[in-house]
Amino acid sequence: MRITLKKEENSENNIFWVTMTDLMTALVLVFIILFFYAYMTNFADKIESVTEQQKAAEALQETLKKQNIQASINGITGVVKISDLELFELSSYELSPKGKEYLSKFAPAYLNSLFSNAYLKENLDKIIIQGHTDSQTFAGKYSKDEQYMKNMDLSLKRAYAVANYMINTPYNKANGDKLHKMIIVEGASYSNPVLTNGKEDFAKSRRVELKLVMKEKKK
Repeated sequence: MRITLKKEENSENNIFWVTMTDLMTALVLVFIILFFYAYMTNFADKIESVTEQQKAAEALQETLKKQNIQASINGITGVVKISDLELFELSSYELSPKGKEYLSKFAPAYLNSLFSNAYLKENLDKIIIQGHTDSQTFAGKYSKDEQYMKNMDLSLKRAYAVANYMINTPYNKANGDKLHKMIIVEGASYSNPVLTNGKEDFAKSRRVELKLVMKEKKK
């Protein structure tokens, strides 16, 4: 037996599906707009962060230059690299007299420069002090695993020595409480060497780096 729908029933079904289609289309458009807004807001925040870090890096470069303090500074990220020759004797994690003299000038210049920057003062989350060695240190005396961990220990202790001296060096103590929450000490062994023409530059690989980490803005 053949069943034929009445005209009124067909009309009601068509209206229902048209309404649902319009609703789904509207929801998709809303999600697209929200996604685009979130993406552009996040992108704008990143641009602002990079721009402000670049300004801070340029100001720091100028400050260190005026005080004749030698350090390699990335003009975009603000990462500072200090050669081990400025800080330590060979294979030692105790600051040399030269290293203490260097940090007594560098630390207040670095910290006061950071905290005098209005953007960094509000948005800086962490200061990572990271030690690095080269793949020659302790080579031939230990297995590869033992060598790597000996270098890990050395790089960590060197980073700690720098952080400890910096915190105890005179700087604007009004920012002391903030600094205590920011400092992080890390050791990287020889996992991130500096390469020159595709080969490890042993002298440049032995270093201490200071990196800035910005706060993530809540959406």
